[in-house]
Amino acid sequence: MNLAGLLVSFGFLIIAMSVHEFAHGWVAYKLGDMTAKISGRLTLNPLAHIDPVGTVILPLFLFIATGGQFVFGAAKPVPINYAALRNPKRDIVWIGASGPAANFLFASALSGISKLIAMPMTLNFIITNLIFINVILGVFNLIPIPPLDGSRVLIGLLPERAAARYARIEPYGFLIVMLLFGLGILDIIMIPLVKIVLRLL
Repeated sequence: MNLAGLLVSFGFLIIAMSVHEFAHGWVAYKLGDMTAKISGRLTLNPLAHIDPVGTVILPLFLFIATGGQFVFGAAKPVPINYAALRNPKRDIVWIGASGPAANFLFASALSGISKLIAMPMTLNFIITNLIFINVILGVFNLIPIPPLDGSRVLIGLLPERAAARYARIEPYGFLIVMLLFGLGILDIIMIPLVKIVLRLL
């Protein structure tokens, strides 16, 4: 991947992350928490979701460090006040699942449009890559490693004591993800799942 490719992929990733974070905030709002709305995060405007470190510096660092082989970024997490939720133990599952679900739904909608309407080459390129990046983002976030969304779902499903113990690994979550990537385990987990979702679309 060259620098131009990075910039294009970055643009697609920002769109996918904005859909993802908006979904978290919207579901939390529907379940009783006003925090995202008050903080201006119930929007698809990418500027509201950009984090200088996670969205800009981290992808650029990884691009340089891996010679363009791996790029990963994170949006600014939508603030959630779990105490304000009507049923925190249950609702954390819905909030956690909502981000990946929004990415899959967005990818499905784009896939449906591309099949119904003949697209110019440039637009077809944009839609195809948006579908791909949304699927990757959705699958990646379902991995149950804190603070990824899959861990939120798992915490909501585990008994209280087990959930509390499991949540303690969150400070090491990024290091665990990087280790899994370095060992090639992340590819073994994600690639088959991404292929399955893309086939379904």
